[in-house]
Amino acid sequence: MSKVLMIISAADRLTLADGSTHPTGFWAEEVAASHKVLRAAGVEVDIATPGAVRPTVDALSLDARGGVSESDAAEYRAYLDGIDDQLSHPLPLADVRLGDYDALYFPGGHAPMADLAHDADLGRLLNEAEAGDTVVAALCHGVAALLSATTPDGGFTFAGRDLTSFADEEERQGGLGDNTPFYLESVLRERGATVETGAPWSTTVVVDGRLVTGQNPQSSTATAEATLKALADR
Repeated sequence: MSKVLMIISAADRLTLADGSTHPTGFWAEEVAASHKVLRAAGVEVDIATPGAVRPTVDALSLDARGGVSESDAAEYRAYLDGIDDQLSHPLPLADVRLGDYDALYFPGGHAPMADLAHDADLGRLLNEAEAGDTVVAALCHGVAALLSATTPDGGFTFAGRDLTSFADEEERQGGLGDNTPFYLESVLRERGATVETGAPWSTTVVVDGRLVTGQNPQSSTATAEATLKALADR
Protein backbone atom coordinates (compact mmCIF):
# COMPACT_ATOMS: atom_id res chain seq x y z
CA MET A 1 0.00 0.00 0.00
CA SER A 2 1.31 3.45 -0.90
CA LYS A 3 1.59 6.05 1.81
CA VAL A 4 1.08 9.78 1.18
CA LEU A 5 1.84 12.70 3.46
CA MET A 6 -0.59 15.57 2.94
CA ILE A 7 1.14 18.73 4.12
CA ILE A 8 -1.31 21.51 4.97
CA SER A 9 -0.50 25.10 5.86
CA ALA A 10 -0.88 26.08 9.51
CA ALA A 11 -1.47 29.75 8.65
CA ASP A 12 -4.76 31.45 9.36
CA ARG A 13 -3.63 34.97 8.38
CA LEU A 14 -1.95 36.36 5.30
CA THR A 15 -0.24 39.75 5.09
CA LEU A 16 -1.40 41.49 1.93
CA ALA A 17 0.50 43.86 -0.32
CA ASP A 18 -0.96 46.90 1.44
CA GLY A 19 0.20 45.63 4.83
CA SER A 20 -3.24 44.58 6.05
CA THR A 21 -4.00 41.06 7.23
CA HIS A 22 -6.47 38.74 5.57
CA PRO A 23 -8.04 35.65 7.17
CA THR A 24 -7.06 32.53 5.30
CA GLY A 25 -6.61 28.77 5.61
CA PHE A 26 -6.80 25.66 3.47
CA TRP A 27 -9.37 25.37 0.69
CA ALA A 28 -11.97 22.79 1.72
CA GLU A 29 -12.44 21.12 -1.66
CA GLU A 30 -8.72 20.69 -2.20
CA VAL A 31 -8.25 18.75 1.03
CA ALA A 32 -11.55 16.87 0.99
CA ALA A 33 -11.62 15.83 -2.68
CA SER A 34 -7.92 14.94 -2.76
CA HIS A 35 -8.04 12.93 0.46
CA LYS A 36 -11.17 11.11 -0.72
CA VAL A 37 -9.62 10.04 -4.04
CA LEU A 38 -6.43 8.83 -2.39
CA ARG A 39 -8.21 6.87 0.34
CA ALA A 40 -10.67 5.33 -2.15
CA ALA A 41 -7.67 3.91 -4.00
CA GLY A 42 -6.39 2.28 -0.81
CA VAL A 43 -3.65 4.81 -0.16
CA GLU A 44 -2.75 5.54 3.45
CA VAL A 45 -2.82 9.30 4.07
CA ASP A 46 -1.18 11.13 6.98
CA ILE A 47 -1.51 14.86 7.59
CA ALA A 48 1.27 17.17 8.77
CA THR A 49 1.50 20.90 9.43
CA PRO A 50 4.27 23.23 10.59
CA GLY A 51 4.42 22.94 14.36
CA ALA A 52 1.65 20.31 14.40
CA VAL A 53 -0.85 23.20 14.49
CA ARG A 54 -4.42 22.27 13.62
CA PRO A 55 -5.03 23.75 10.16
CA THR A 56 -7.81 26.27 9.62
CA VAL A 57 -10.32 25.89 6.82
CA ASP A 58 -10.82 29.07 4.79
CA ALA A 59 -14.40 30.18 5.44
CA LEU A 60 -14.69 31.36 1.83
CA SER A 61 -14.24 27.78 0.64
CA LEU A 62 -17.47 26.74 2.32
CA ASP A 63 -19.95 29.30 1.05
CA ALA A 64 -21.10 31.32 -1.94
CA ARG A 65 -18.47 34.04 -1.39
CA GLY A 66 -15.93 31.51 -2.62
CA GLY A 67 -18.11 30.34 -5.47
CA VAL A 68 -19.08 27.16 -3.61
CA SER A 69 -22.67 25.91 -3.76
CA GLU A 70 -24.54 25.01 -0.60
CA SER A 71 -24.66 21.34 -1.55
CA ASP A 72 -20.95 21.19 -2.31
CA ALA A 73 -20.12 22.99 0.93
CA ALA A 74 -22.20 20.47 2.87
CA GLU A 75 -20.32 17.62 1.18
CA TYR A 76 -16.92 19.11 2.00
CA ARG A 77 -17.92 19.83 5.62
CA ALA A 78 -19.11 16.25 6.06
CA TYR A 79 -15.88 14.83 4.66
CA LEU A 80 -13.70 17.11 6.78
CA ASP A 81 -15.72 16.13 9.85
CA GLY A 82 -14.96 12.50 8.99
CA ILE A 83 -11.21 13.13 9.12
CA ASP A 84 -11.36 15.53 12.05
CA ASP A 85 -9.13 13.34 14.19
CA GLN A 86 -6.34 13.70 11.62
CA LEU A 87 -6.91 17.43 11.27
CA SER A 88 -6.98 17.87 15.05
CA HIS A 89 -3.73 15.94 15.58
CA PRO A 90 -1.46 16.56 12.59
CA LEU A 91 2.11 15.37 12.57
CA PRO A 92 4.78 18.05 13.16
CA LEU A 93 6.38 18.80 9.81
CA ALA A 94 9.85 19.09 11.37
CA ASP A 95 9.70 15.46 12.54
CA VAL A 96 8.71 13.94 9.20
CA ARG A 97 11.03 11.29 7.76
CA LEU A 98 10.71 11.29 3.99
CA GLY A 99 11.53 7.59 3.83
CA ASP A 100 8.18 6.82 5.50
CA TYR A 101 6.25 8.14 2.49
CA ASP A 102 5.86 7.51 -1.22
CA ALA A 103 4.48 10.98 -1.99
CA LEU A 104 4.10 14.47 -0.59
CA TYR A 105 0.82 16.24 -1.39
CA PHE A 106 0.16 19.97 -0.95
CA PRO A 107 -3.40 21.32 -1.11
CA GLY A 108 -3.91 25.03 -1.39
CA GLY A 109 -5.95 27.95 -0.26
CA HIS A 110 -3.92 31.15 0.07
CA ALA A 111 -2.42 29.96 3.36
CA PRO A 112 0.69 28.21 1.91
CA MET A 113 1.87 31.62 0.69
CA ALA A 114 2.16 32.65 4.35
CA ASP A 115 4.21 29.75 5.71
CA LEU A 116 4.98 26.79 3.44
CA ALA A 117 6.56 28.98 0.76
CA HIS A 118 9.53 29.66 3.03
CA ASP A 119 9.54 26.77 5.52
CA ALA A 120 13.10 25.46 5.96
CA ASP A 121 12.03 22.00 7.13
CA LEU A 122 9.83 21.66 4.08
CA GLY A 123 12.61 22.87 1.81
CA ARG A 124 14.86 20.09 3.07
CA LEU A 125 12.13 17.49 2.54
CA LEU A 126 11.49 18.68 -1.01
CA ASN A 127 15.17 18.65 -1.91
CA GLU A 128 15.42 15.11 -0.56
CA ALA A 129 12.30 14.12 -2.51
CA GLU A 130 13.63 15.62 -5.72
CA ALA A 131 16.91 13.77 -5.31
CA GLY A 132 15.12 10.46 -4.75
CA ASP A 133 12.00 8.80 -6.12
CA THR A 134 9.27 10.41 -3.99
CA VAL A 135 6.27 11.79 -5.88
CA VAL A 136 5.61 15.49 -5.20
CA ALA A 137 2.07 16.73 -5.89
CA ALA A 138 0.81 20.26 -5.33
CA LEU A 139 -2.48 21.95 -6.06
CA CYS A 140 -3.48 25.58 -6.68
CA HIS A 141 -1.73 27.88 -4.14
CA GLY A 142 -0.25 24.72 -2.62
CA VAL A 143 2.31 24.96 -5.41
CA ALA A 144 3.78 27.88 -3.43
CA ALA A 145 5.23 25.23 -1.11
CA LEU A 146 7.73 24.35 -3.83
CA LEU A 147 9.30 27.79 -3.41
CA SER A 148 10.77 26.64 -0.08
CA ALA A 149 13.20 24.36 -1.92
CA THR A 150 16.46 25.98 -2.99
CA THR A 151 19.78 24.71 -4.27
CA PRO A 152 23.09 25.32 -2.44
CA ASP A 153 23.77 28.33 -4.69
CA GLY A 154 20.36 29.86 -3.95
CA GLY A 155 18.59 28.71 -7.09
CA PHE A 156 15.14 27.17 -7.26
CA THR A 157 15.18 23.38 -6.95
CA PHE A 158 12.31 23.06 -9.43
CA ALA A 159 13.72 25.45 -12.04
CA GLY A 160 13.32 23.99 -15.51
CA ARG A 161 10.46 21.73 -14.48
CA ASP A 162 7.04 21.80 -16.16
CA LEU A 163 4.27 22.70 -13.74
CA THR A 164 1.09 24.68 -13.23
CA SER A 165 -0.36 26.73 -10.38
CA PHE A 166 -3.19 29.10 -9.57
CA ALA A 167 -2.99 31.42 -12.55
CA ASP A 168 -2.35 35.15 -12.34
CA GLU A 169 -5.58 35.72 -14.25
CA GLU A 170 -7.49 33.63 -11.70
CA GLU A 171 -5.94 35.70 -8.90
CA ARG A 172 -7.18 38.82 -10.65
CA GLN A 173 -10.65 37.43 -11.37
CA GLY A 174 -11.48 35.63 -8.14
CA GLY A 175 -8.55 35.88 -5.76
CA LEU A 176 -6.83 38.74 -3.99
CA GLY A 177 -6.11 40.76 -7.11
CA ASP A 178 -3.33 43.33 -6.90
CA ASN A 179 -3.40 43.08 -3.10
CA THR A 180 -1.95 39.58 -3.26
CA PRO A 181 1.47 39.30 -1.57
CA PHE A 182 2.75 37.89 -4.87
CA TYR A 183 1.36 36.44 -8.06
CA LEU A 184 2.31 32.78 -7.78
CA GLU A 185 2.43 32.01 -11.50
CA SER A 186 4.71 34.99 -12.12
CA VAL A 187 7.08 34.15 -9.26
CA LEU A 188 7.40 30.54 -10.41
CA ARG A 189 8.30 31.77 -13.90
CA GLU A 190 10.81 34.24 -12.46
CA ARG A 191 12.43 31.42 -10.49
CA GLY A 192 12.90 29.42 -13.69
CA ALA A 193 9.97 26.99 -13.79
CA THR A 194 8.11 26.37 -17.04
CA VAL A 195 4.54 27.21 -16.07
CA GLU A 196 1.65 25.95 -18.18
CA THR A 197 -1.82 27.25 -17.31
CA GLY A 198 -5.17 26.42 -18.82
CA ALA A 199 -8.20 28.67 -19.15
CA PRO A 200 -9.23 30.28 -15.86
CA TRP A 201 -11.12 27.81 -13.63
CA SER A 202 -10.51 24.89 -16.01
CA THR A 203 -9.43 21.44 -14.84
CA THR A 204 -5.72 21.60 -15.63
CA VAL A 205 -3.02 19.18 -14.42
CA VAL A 206 0.63 19.10 -15.49
CA VAL A 207 2.78 16.03 -14.92
CA ASP A 208 6.56 16.17 -15.23
CA GLY A 209 7.89 12.79 -14.14
CA ARG A 210 7.30 12.49 -10.40
CA LEU A 211 6.11 16.13 -10.15
CA VAL A 212 2.33 16.54 -10.36
CA THR A 213 0.67 19.97 -10.19
CA GLY A 214 -2.93 21.17 -10.48
CA GLN A 215 -4.07 24.68 -11.34
CA ASN A 216 -7.04 25.41 -9.08
CA PRO A 217 -9.77 23.89 -6.88
CA GLN A 218 -11.51 22.57 -9.99
CA SER A 219 -8.42 20.40 -10.56
CA SER A 220 -8.52 18.72 -7.13
CA THR A 221 -9.85 15.32 -8.17
CA ALA A 222 -7.76 15.20 -11.35
CA THR A 223 -4.60 16.09 -9.42
CA ALA A 224 -5.17 13.30 -6.91
CA GLU A 225 -5.86 10.87 -9.74
CA ALA A 226 -2.65 11.92 -11.51
CA THR A 227 -0.79 11.39 -8.22
CA LEU A 228 -2.09 7.82 -8.07
CA LYS A 229 -0.81 7.23 -11.60
CA ALA A 230 2.59 8.72 -10.74
CA LEU A 231 2.79 6.41 -7.73
CA ALA A 232 1.95 3.41 -9.91
CA ASP A 233 4.57 4.43 -12.50
CA ARG A 234 7.43 4.85 -10.02
